[in-house]
Amino acid sequence: MANVAAASTLAGGRSRTASVALMLRRAALVAVVVVALVGLWELYRWIWSSAGWTWPFAVDDTSMPHVWTIGKAFGQPAQVNQPALITILLHKMAFTAKEAAAGFAIGAVVGFVLGVVLVHSRLLQRGFLPYIVGSQTIPILAIAPMVVVWVNPKLPESLQGWGAVAVIAAYLTFFPVAINTLRGLRSADPRALDLMRTYAASRWAVLWKVRVPSSLPYVFSAFRLAATASVVGAIIGELPSGIQDGLGGAIINFNQYYSLEPQELWATNVIAAALGIAFFVIVVLAEKAVVHRAPETTA
Repeated sequence: MANVAAASTLAGGRSRTASVALMLRRAALVAVVVVALVGLWELYRWIWSSAGWTWPFAVDDTSMPHVWTIGKAFGQPAQVNQPALITILLHKMAFTAKEAAAGFAIGAVVGFVLGVVLVHSRLLQRGFLPYIVGSQTIPILAIAPMVVVWVNPKLPESLQGWGAVAVIAAYLTFFPVAINTLRGLRSADPRALDLMRTYAASRWAVLWKVRVPSSLPYVFSAFRLAATASVVGAIIGELPSGIQDGLGGAIINFNQYYSLEPQELWATNVIAAALGIAFFVIVVLAEKAVVHRAPETTA
């Protein structure tokens, strides 16, 4: 008995050591990739500046500032008597993250419900699927002002402004979730479906015991796409709504001074990219906790 306990403890220790080693290797890989990208940026800038090449665009301090110039901008105030730029951008990032998270949640729920409804009716698939696909061909910039005008007056005062932006983010989110949910629900093992029918299982039982578990890799694959799309939708949605508290307002503001201070707009882009990556990583961690296997091996 003592030997079994000791072996179990040793195996657990080895497993934790392997996990830590894997995390360190991944962190080192990320660091190497970042350094390589910075090196390629500066190498490209040096070659084009030295050779005087202008294709695809002229390279100078305005079009491609140095990486260290962008990094230095984070610690400097954007305007006189203001806090450091990084402080301002983090506050704006938190506001945009709230809009994107709400939009992601709404879009994920709507997309999943649509997938569940469509998988149970061929007629509804033929009738509604073309319109669902067609809805994504309309430019979001054309829809955003209309959504703000339609939705804002109907929201409580505490949700006005950013609530409409969340709806715009949900618009970009629901489509991949709906399509992948439908595909995942269809991927259930036919033998398992036949077995459930032999037991006279209800559609509800078949859905939650067979179809949903088999669809999880597909659903989380859609969540990964939708997570970054919700951030894009939130930033774009802030433009017509006139919201200045998010990253969209910061992009408009710093775009006006791009010819003089381009590093501030580049710094805002870096923060926006970091927010999208954070959303993606959260979904990946949730996927590992729920699915327990890589979707590439099953989807």
